[in-house]
Amino acid sequence: MQADVVVIGGAVMGASVAYWLTLMQPGLDVLVVEQDPTFARASTALSVASIRQQFTTAVNVQVSRFGIGFIRDFKARMGLDLGLKEQGYLFLAHSADGATTLNDVAQMQRAHGAATEVWTPAQIKARFPWLEVDDLTAGSFGATGEGWFDNMGLLSGFRAQAKAQGARFVTERVTGLRMAGGQVAGVVLERAGDVACRFAVNAAGTRAAQVCQMAGLSLAVEPRKRTVFVIDAPNARHPDAPLLVDAGFYLRPEQNHWITATVPQDDGPCAADDFEPDLHLFEEVIWEQLYARAPGFDAVKVVRHWVGHYAYNTLDQNAILGPHPDVPNLVLCNGFSGHGLQQAPAVGRGIAEHILTGGWQTIDLSDLSVARMVEGRAFRELAVV
Repeated sequence: MQADVVVIGGAVMGASVAYWLTLMQPGLDVLVVEQDPTFARASTALSVASIRQQFTTAVNVQVSRFGIGFIRDFKARMGLDLGLKEQGYLFLAHSADGATTLNDVAQMQRAHGAATEVWTPAQIKARFPWLEVDDLTAGSFGATGEGWFDNMGLLSGFRAQAKAQGARFVTERVTGLRMAGGQVAGVVLERAGDVACRFAVNAAGTRAAQVCQMAGLSLAVEPRKRTVFVIDAPNARHPDAPLLVDAGFYLRPEQNHWITATVPQDDGPCAADDFEPDLHLFEEVIWEQLYARAPGFDAVKVVRHWVGHYAYNTLDQNAILGPHPDVPNLVLCNGFSGHGLQQAPAVGRGIAEHILTGGWQTIDLSDLSVARMVEGRAFRELAVV
């Protein structure tokens, strides 16, 4: 068995790579290997499914600028409406330094086409009167290009179109990489055995480090657990609310309910199969802060919860993209630290361009190169939600 490119991982990132490869070079033999086609525990399926332009690094803004346009046009491209709700992100600052940072990064974001506005507390109150603002110094709001959408619709569209363009998808588990001459000569599957290939793409999400280990490489990516709560707040019905990012939690509307989560204070790696919810986080961490920010959340009931994992880059919380300098035909697409879903359209295109041309083309993604990881040279994204 053989293929030109074997993509290890068939969730949104792997499906995007397959879509762009077969679109750019019809007839290219692309094999996507996914061990669980239900995606029950995939980060894609368990995402809060949001997109924003408010990042602190220019390359991430550029990536999301392409992403929002792609999502807006998804029905025309793929025949699926992703139900995009562009209600914006609202980041809150609590200090003079925080306000300065919001202004600085907003200037950079606008230079790359984002619509970020920085507001005074009075302006925040005027737009969203249900919020308490006395302890704030500023807020930044993305009036367009930010919101949330159908995560599984994005994945389904990529998969269906990639298949229509000739990509093959198999349900298999990768058990090893066959190495020869410092390159990947084949990907070993549990049942089908060796698949010879010219390129292997690591799109294995939280298991990315395990794939790299098969090539004798280390990768600073680990699973980090996030418990997400769906809550009912009968005294807080604000369907036009943005996705609110406060100091200790985030919150967004979801039909007649709300979605909220926090980063655990003792955040650290978890087992790849640990999906046990940290239920105490809502009452012990989130609710008090939420009520202080919006008194309408005085009466709240948790109606549902789920657990997802971030594929967390421990060096700088940014994506790790492109060929590995020590194994040049092993192409990494890893470490998105919670931003992968929204970055999939642009990153999939970039990985495909690099495989087909030997370099970054439409967007220069070199700041996110594997080389920085090997060298321990952090390129940090500060706005990690």
